[in-house]
Amino acid sequence: MDSKGEAAVMHESTAYAPALPTVRDHIIDDLKNNRDNGSFNRVQAQSKFETLSEKTFAGKRFIDLAIGLFGFFIYSILYPFIALGIKISSKGPVIFKQARTGQHGKEFTCYKFRTMHQLNLRRIDGKPVVTRKGDKRIFWFGNLLRKTNLDELPQIINVLKGDMSLVGPRPYPVDECAHWNNTFDDFYYRYAVKPGITGYAQILGYRGGTLEVEHMRTRLDKDLVYVQKQAPLFDLKIILWTVTQMFKLDTNAH
Repeated sequence: MDSKGEAAVMHESTAYAPALPTVRDHIIDDLKNNRDNGSFNRVQAQSKFETLSEKTFAGKRFIDLAIGLFGFFIYSILYPFIALGIKISSKGPVIFKQARTGQHGKEFTCYKFRTMHQLNLRRIDGKPVVTRKGDKRIFWFGNLLRKTNLDELPQIINVLKGDMSLVGPRPYPVDECAHWNNTFDDFYYRYAVKPGITGYAQILGYRGGTLEVEHMRTRLDKDLVYVQKQAPLFDLKIILWTVTQMFKLDTNAH
């Protein structure tokens, strides 16, 4: 999404939520001030985390269940056709299961339609293996699923189970979370809310695997803005924008 699109989302969202574009700055300032004063401790960090956790608005779970049940109906209809496409394209299971990090840092099993050939890859430098544009592991039908976001559809089950929400910071694999936790002081604050099938960062084009620090810094900033600004209309707008991008094939997925 271009800067005009981002500006439009920010402008409209501020109509029903406080404009707080410097969430990262507030968190980093708190950490630095406490450290400079020699008073930083785990209790203070936990207090800030709990404050962000309490911002989850009443009715969010109702929205998740109401739209989630409709989404599960769509999932049930599309499943046999998508499963056939996956089986024709690649050997292996239809559903890909992976341990991911959720709210409060709790691990859960995340479901996706499998879009890649099953290969056990490891980097020599110990960094996590991420999916990149043009990744040869992605088979042709899987590429179509990714471009339409349909690969994420099984996560409706995660929403109904309560592991995820429809909207929130995307859940990363455990090893990726460990990597970024060691890179950014404020990365942990995105765990204050449930991860989402879609999120504010995603509709602005920040998605997909990356090890680029600058890209992830910007993406994390958007996640923290969402954590701070949660509101029912904000969630509904993100959902609507996501669906629109799916139909336009403008998801920036890879």
